[in-house]
Amino acid sequence: MPHLFSPLQIKNIELKNRIVVSPMCEYSSEDGFANNWHLVHLGSRAVGGAALVITEASAVSAEGRITHADLGIYKDEHITKLKKITGFIHEHGAYAGIQLAHAGRKASHQRPWDGGAQIPSNQPNGWKAFAPSPVPFDAKEEAPLELDKAGIEKVKADFKAAATRALKAGFDVIEIHAAHGYLVHEFYSPLSNHRKDEYGGPFENRIRLLLEVIEAVLQVWPSSNPLFVRISSTDWTEGGWTANDSIELAKILKDKGVDLVDCSSGGNVVVPIPLKPGYQVEFAQAIRKVGILAGAVGLITESKQADDIIQNGEADVAIMARQLLRDPYFPLRAAHELGHDVKWPVQYERGKWHK
Repeated sequence: MPHLFSPLQIKNIELKNRIVVSPMCEYSSEDGFANNWHLVHLGSRAVGGAALVITEASAVSAEGRITHADLGIYKDEHITKLKKITGFIHEHGAYAGIQLAHAGRKASHQRPWDGGAQIPSNQPNGWKAFAPSPVPFDAKEEAPLELDKAGIEKVKADFKAAATRALKAGFDVIEIHAAHGYLVHEFYSPLSNHRKDEYGGPFENRIRLLLEVIEAVLQVWPSSNPLFVRISSTDWTEGGWTANDSIELAKILKDKGVDLVDCSSGGNVVVPIPLKPGYQVEFAQAIRKVGILAGAVGLITESKQADDIIQNGEADVAIMARQLLRDPYFPLRAAHELGHDVKWPVQYERGKWHK
């Protein structure tokens, strides 16, 4: 059996293979509500054979959205459609995950196809962003408001409430988004956190918000259900968060009840990133060595490449984004290319590849 198609037990779920659909923002919601686009987008990846399908970054509050068109889970009314989506995913043999997110200073922006620029807080579809410090992501943008203690407590309460809704909506896995320059990453990176209180300064202070968010989520998320955290493993620039910081953080996350670290990178400042196939795999490999499951993500596009990552012990799962946008049925094709027989949807048997 190809290593990519070996099962993986994570608490109460057993992934049928090591292919995970990475969260990919669709910018197709109104007031945070999922719709038929999300049903088809997420559902087709389950039909295509992925073991775990994770929603796009789902905002835990309205002000935590990247754009006004982000998916959200900040209202009880959001649950109904999300439950239909998780039900469809389950019907087709996959598990359903949701990424809980707060955009921090990168909130209140246009959709990418509308230019992606920040929308000023006094304009339609704009609002005031919040961050650990009043430092904008881009010097041309409106500075965010620094979160005070009450604001930090609200963020934690919002993540907790979102986790409760996620459970009611039928999700099997929660991933806390602590990467790509969004709020939690902004706190642990010294590039964006200039605070002088217990949430700023040394490493243990800057990771405090992440640990408190995890604690809040675990108050309502069953201990038998997996909890992932996506991190930016490095800021790719001097004076920022480093790969060694990520290793130290992973040791702590393991002790705090996190089951898997999703190893991405960058996004907090604009710097060159040395893109190449599997360019972030080394971070997953290093974090895996501390005894916690690790997911590799980033320019994983080929069947053998993904299989080699698992076979070589570089990661426990291959978390794929753009390749699964191009080909929702990549897992079925990968099985064929690697000589592994998998169960196709009966509706698609006529189109099955034959050896």
